[in-house]
Amino acid sequence: MAASTSVRNYMIVTLAYWGFTITDGALRMLVLLYFNQIGYTPLEIAFLFLFYEIFGIVTNFLGGWIGSRLGLNVTLYAGIGLQVVALVLLTPLTQAWPLWFAIPYVMAAQALSGVAKDLTKMSSKSAIRLVVPQEAESRLFKWVAVLTGSKNALKGVGFFVGSVLLTVVGFAPALWIMAIALMFILLSGLLLPRGMGQIKKKIKFRQLFSKSRAINILSAARFFLFGARDVWFVVGLPVFLQSELGWSFYQVGGFLALWVIGYGAVQSSAPILLRYLNRGRSPQASTIQFWTFALTLVPGVIALGLLSGWDPNAVIIGGLLLFGLIFAINSAVHSYLVLAYTDDEKVALNVGFYYMANSGGRLAGTVLSGWVYQVWGLVGCLWVSMVFVLCAGLISLKLEDPKGQPPPLSFAVGDGE
Repeated sequence: MAASTSVRNYMIVTLAYWGFTITDGALRMLVLLYFNQIGYTPLEIAFLFLFYEIFGIVTNFLGGWIGSRLGLNVTLYAGIGLQVVALVLLTPLTQAWPLWFAIPYVMAAQALSGVAKDLTKMSSKSAIRLVVPQEAESRLFKWVAVLTGSKNALKGVGFFVGSVLLTVVGFAPALWIMAIALMFILLSGLLLPRGMGQIKKKIKFRQLFSKSRAINILSAARFFLFGARDVWFVVGLPVFLQSELGWSFYQVGGFLALWVIGYGAVQSSAPILLRYLNRGRSPQASTIQFWTFALTLVPGVIALGLLSGWDPNAVIIGGLLLFGLIFAINSAVHSYLVLAYTDDEKVALNVGFYYMANSGGRLAGTVLSGWVYQVWGLVGCLWVSMVFVLCAGLISLKLEDPKGQPPPLSFAVGDGE
């Protein structure tokens, strides 16, 4: 009976995050393509996402504390509700709005979306640890790995959905469609147990700053790892594909969708792949060190390919496939280690702090993506990406191997942000 309840709760959490993830990816693609189409510069587009990332940092910092006090089911569905509000706020936006008003308005709406995204993500990732029993059979672990990894693939589906909706129905109708869909998802929150993830002993606010050395090091490496991805992926790459290579909305959205879906597929198979590569051993500090330094070479090779005059379509497609493969393994190992370095009672606090660093890297990458692309183009973004990955690798050299009983590898794969 307990096992069936855990499966039901896991399904509810997963389906809620699936629905949110699709709308989050679709909204990002809608905003990026729409504002590029009406003539906004790459730096102006990057600023549209500025509050999205800033408020994500604040949310991840406070979200674990709030979730530990109110329960993860409260924070999960509060995030979905805020996303509905953000979508509705953007519906009246038109090309006629002046820049001085449109940019701050979109930034404010994106701030709500940033809170919603990281509140939902932190809650669902923490809840996974609690609703799936660690002593369950290995078959359940494998099933969980597939479901959790598929959430990342749905981010890619969201990219494609956003580009299709923009082409077929337009900007405002697309936002209404997604808002209505999320309203139905909100109703499923009534089925989750109350107080999920609450800590019996009240956590003082100052304890948010008290993290273990391993969590701090891993979070710092996380900052540079995700900054390295977003510095060329968020603004520079889509604008390059649309403006320089002449790709259509369908092609840009479809390609980025397939990339993120493949990224999720690699993460869903990460437990099997890592067990094979590590000869049955759980990932250690040396695992993340190896894969981070391996990733360092990829953006440099792509940049050299573009500078050498090779076919840019082939260079971008091939380079992104290699980058996505190695990056997905890095991300999965990171997510495994943050749980290996913590315990059940502090999972919401530590995961929230860890994803705060994740959001900080995304913020730095997003702003730099628009600015560096506008000044030095996509090649400049790639060189900055290489430097960021190198920093992540150097920081990871300070990590020690996890102690105690590690969590199942299946908990590590649901990390696409």
